[in-house]
Amino acid sequence: MSRPTVHDVARTAGVSLSTVDRVLNGRDGVRAATLERVNAAMRELGYQRDVAAANLSKRRRYRLRFFLPEGPNAFMRGVQDEVESCGSEMWPERVELSVETVPPFDAEALAERLRAVDPEAVDGLAVVATDSAAVMAAIARLVEAGVPVVTLVSDLPSSRRGYFVGIDNVVAGRTAAGLLGRFCRFRPGKVAVIAGSMVVRDHVERRLGFEQVMRSEFPTLEVMPTIEGLDDADVVADKLGALLAAHDDLVGIYSLGAGNRGVIRALSDTPEAERPAIVVHELTPHTREALLSGMFDAAINQDIGREVRGAVRALRALIDGASPEAAGERIGVEVFLRDNLP
Repeated sequence: MSRPTVHDVARTAGVSLSTVDRVLNGRDGVRAATLERVNAAMRELGYQRDVAAANLSKRRRYRLRFFLPEGPNAFMRGVQDEVESCGSEMWPERVELSVETVPPFDAEALAERLRAVDPEAVDGLAVVATDSAAVMAAIARLVEAGVPVVTLVSDLPSSRRGYFVGIDNVVAGRTAAGLLGRFCRFRPGKVAVIAGSMVVRDHVERRLGFEQVMRSEFPTLEVMPTIEGLDDADVVADKLGALLAAHDDLVGIYSLGAGNRGVIRALSDTPEAERPAIVVHELTPHTREALLSGMFDAAINQDIGREVRGAVRALRALIDGASPEAAGERIGVEVFLRDNLP
């Protein structure tokens, strides 16, 4: 059976094509009785508007901008590369993607950049969020101006963002604890936790999930206060090196952010038999090499390509007035060991 068209709607409602077009696009000049007749005809026929085709016929472009943390964070640079790659692929679909980088973990800098966005120059934003009132206010201003916002990787659920694209970070932290606890099951001692910063929700949630499982299932392991390494390899190497020197009973390390090159550096002179078990996040070239060498035991990963494309689909849905949940997809937590590397 063929799909009903606007011609079928016009014939069933007894109106002109131009009247159907005015109803579909919410324009004035249609009487209430006529509006109801057209809507009744669409319901009767099961007519569903093809928004993408309508936008193409109007030569509409989706101008989408991604706000990502700047700096050497290999994961974020991978996200940036994926956005640029998707931009080339989606150009024929009239989707324009751009990237703006901001200082990492700097809520005021992010809020300032968001406040500077011209609502007339962009149709939607994807933001790696830093949790602050200023960022929430800037997002609210954009949404009120008609610019939908989705959060990417790190959420800000109390804001007016329209959708979150990323993994369940509490589940990721719990997964890390399950792995590390089993790796250290017969080695009671201390476990170090390294984050980028506790001002971003993804790191807070990972620490929460990790501690929940460690406290309930592995009581012989003591989770130490979080080291904030700012996703900087030098900072991580210095702080972790000092911790290793001060605690000879450190049996596990959970690196829940970036800066894993610093973990590698801090342990480079430690004999293999004396190394703690190590679980990290993101399958970057450095973590892959450390998994292959045996220095890292496991890496928890999220699919960058699915996240970027999911953000684009969610933004297009919001711009078109559709449900972002229908356009989105669940991003799962992936676990890689040396033997199952892709």
